Amino acid sequence: MIGFFYNPNIHPFSEYQLRFLDVQRSCKTLGIELIEGNYNYESWLNAVNGFENEPEKGERCKICFDDRLSKTIELAQELSETKFTTTLLISPLKSQNRLLEIGKRLETKFNIQFIFKDYRSKGGVEKQAKAVKENSLYRQNYCGCLFALKNQRENQNRLMDEMISPVTNQILPASINERIEIFSNTTNENNLIKESFLNYRLLQARVLISKKPVPAYFLFYSHSEREKISGRIESISDEVGFLNRGNIKIIPLSKFNVLAESFFDSIFDINLSVESEIAIRNILEKTSFSLSPIIILDNLPTEKLEIEIKSKIYVDERFSKF
Repeated sequence: MIGFFYNPNIHPFSEYQLRFLDVQRSCKTLGIELIEGNYNYESWLNAVNGFENEPEKGERCKICFDDRLSKTIELAQELSETKFTTTLLISPLKSQNRLLEIGKRLETKFNIQFIFKDYRSKGGVEKQAKAVKENSLYRQNYCGCLFALKNQRENQNRLMDEMISPVTNQILPASINERIEIFSNTTNENNLIKESFLNYRLLQARVLISKKPVPAYFLFYSHSEREKISGRIESISDEVGFLNRGNIKIIPLSKFNVLAESFFDSIFDINLSVESEIAIRNILEKTSFSLSPIIILDNLPTEKLEIEIKSKIYVDERFSKF
């Protein structure tokens, strides 16, 4: 048996990397050779152009299946293989009839047998779920393509945080990059669990003084129901400035370096883990439940501040080991 990982539909690329990583581990465990196909995402986008709003199992999926199975056939011919199949047959979200139709058409055209089996019946889905849990496999929560993800998240009324990356290299909780870290160091002997927690994404934020943006860094969990707040620092305690509105704290970079035990020369240099930022927040707020904005500036200003902040707080799940 030879594995072929060809999924140019998967987006973003970090999700592609995560899925390939997990397939690599499975193939290594099972002693299966694995070949990686080209990640020609732009070609895939061109192929499904005009079908972006198709529902799951619609015409876009047909085009996608046709492309991926055709490339599988091409490789099978190069390797002089006589049979081919697809792991898409186990997915409860894919049309078995559509896959059978495409597979049989390619079988007739290229004289390579398509192995078709309904793996989902007779408890197949339950067996799959059990195998995933027992072997600590990554089980994706969306098909893979951007358009299916968008529709799915809209129907769930859920933030499409898979498409959000920080301007720094910080690894955000429950992000694809966090999963890559976890699954990169996971073996079949590891036990993974999912835990619920309060997640956060900063969507947009800036500080203006005299109508001009100034360098500013917003600590993790900085959240406000009001997206625009104007005010002045009305009091200072231990180098921490307290704005007269919005329960906002302003910290000069020098004080932040003391709290973080760091030596950042510029606001633009700040690069801490989320856990470190939360630890600093806990020192300043003396509670683990604070969502008040905490903003780092070069210095404590005497002028009026205009603060714009748009963020999202939501219940989410993340993987952890035990």
